[in-house]
Amino acid sequence: MIKDKIIYKFLLVLLLLPFIAFSLWCGINIHALTKDRAELKKDYSELNNIQHGLLSVDAWSAHVKEIVNDQIDSFDFNDVQEDTLKAQLNKILNSVITKANTMVNQKQTSIDKRIKKFAIKQFVDVDKVRAKVPEFSETIIKELKKPSSRQRLKFLAKDKVQEFAEKTHDSLDSDANVVGLLAKYDVSTVAEFNGYIATKVRLLQQKTYNLTYGMVACLIFFLLLWLALRNQTPLHKPFFVLSVILGLITLVIGLMAPMIEIDARIKELNFLLVGKPLVFNDQVIFYQSKSILDVVHILIATGKADSIFVGTLILIFSVIFPITKLICTEVYLLGNEKMRANKLLNFFAFKSGKWSMADVMVVAIFMAYIGFKGILDSQMDHLNVKTKNLATIATNETSLQPGVILFVWYVIFGLVLGAILKKITLKEKILDLGKLRFIKNKKLILEIPKTNIGGREK
Repeated sequence: MIKDKIIYKFLLVLLLLPFIAFSLWCGINIHALTKDRAELKKDYSELNNIQHGLLSVDAWSAHVKEIVNDQIDSFDFNDVQEDTLKAQLNKILNSVITKANTMVNQKQTSIDKRIKKFAIKQFVDVDKVRAKVPEFSETIIKELKKPSSRQRLKFLAKDKVQEFAEKTHDSLDSDANVVGLLAKYDVSTVAEFNGYIATKVRLLQQKTYNLTYGMVACLIFFLLLWLALRNQTPLHKPFFVLSVILGLITLVIGLMAPMIEIDARIKELNFLLVGKPLVFNDQVIFYQSKSILDVVHILIATGKADSIFVGTLILIFSVIFPITKLICTEVYLLGNEKMRANKLLNFFAFKSGKWSMADVMVVAIFMAYIGFKGILDSQMDHLNVKTKNLATIATNETSLQPGVILFVWYVIFGLVLGAILKKITLKEKILDLGKLRFIKNKKLILEIPKTNIGGREK
């Protein structure tokens, strides 16, 4: 019988170890993938931040330059503009003739200048020259309308626009950040960067969720197996030890993985400027993705007393207490009577549940998610505008992350393990009490003296 029990225990351990190893492998990969994804999303939000787009001087400068250059390319004189230009040229040419005539009529002192003045007066009729001014203006306009002249004028205009654009810049640090991020991913344009990041993030998210569901499946399998083996008392201890190990793996990964991702952005802003459509896409307003441990680190790192106090409370009651409780349950189950009598061990094994804030933290996470999402949805609705010349699409992509799934399942699993431990210890006490009674009864029978009743010895 004893040999059979050992074999069954060995087979149980042999069956469950692969599940624990698989869960650990999933956890390690979840941590690595979420870290990579967080870095990608951070870089994406940095490059597509509203300060580099809708609020960027460089972005507006580029758009305005493009619009002005298009207007220069498509420019052509209409009748009104041609008449206006002709009148302006007439005025300028008449001013030039008047100025020249004034200079000629000035009193000259040198002989050569007097000779020039005399020759001009003899051969140049100022009134006839003035009469030809409209003809001169027409000739100038015809010359300007030639393709070669138009190209030269457009080149001069574009060159001046480019000169103004080069003098208009955001901060040098901002430019350096953009260039550095593009170089980091070996891409040349923001559009290419966005396409690469979007594809990569989507694949990482899918892989992370698949691994998360794999860990959850292991927890569910253990719970179902507990139900199947509830009457197999000899297998309870090794099974409980393995269950605690699985619970610890789930808890640690749940604490390290991101729980809530807050992502508010203007998906598209489209409007007309000088008849040309202007579009800004994926303008990130705010992005954060943090795990419980990240939140604790941020609160403590602020150096403010109130933040440190809150961070310490979260660390103690939502991290240290749950881990200590799991370890103490295992120590209590495997320990001897002397160890089980330890008050601290008893406290963490059976009474620390009401002090642990793991379940409260789950509710807080969900409430924070609902609150953030509700507030952002409400605010984003105000940014959704659709008129004849302006259209905006604001989106709130706030979502729960794998960390909260694992943390919720740890809480459920931990509560079940707590109930199982109570039943196991209760059965042990009943068995010990039964053995004690059996021993006492047997001893009592052995101690009854033999008597001779009716000639028979009893």
